[in-house]
Amino acid sequence: MINRAALILKYKQPAIDWINEIDPDEDADQITLESVNKERMVYLIPDRAAFDEDTVRMWIELNHEALFKNELEDWYSEESLWPEELNLGLFDTWFEVECHSVVIDTSDEPIVEEYFEEEDDGGAEVH
Repeated sequence: MINRAALILKYKQPAIDWINEIDPDEDADQITLESVNKERMVYLIPDRAAFDEDTVRMWIELNHEALFKNELEDWYSEESLWPEELNLGLFDTWFEVECHSVVIDTSDEPIVEEYFEEEDDGGAEVH
């Protein structure tokens, strides 16, 4: 076990409606709730933040804006497309929070943080 908990944000229909409405590509296929929630990002949070529902909620209240921005950036990096206020009420309307307090690292390899850098040709390179 490691000293982290796993937090997953499951999208709710209002978020899907926004994604489909704001998409600048009018010919794009409509995103569905099922397709979005098939593969979700996992956030590792301090295990003490996952002690119970109250501590998870407290952690969300303190970090909802950063989570919100991360999720929005995954869809549209152009911030002018984002909702004006990324408040807790909208967060609760758009996401269901799922938290798992037991995380077991089954790999012998060290955890390495990867990040993306824009290349001159417009592509992204993973580091």
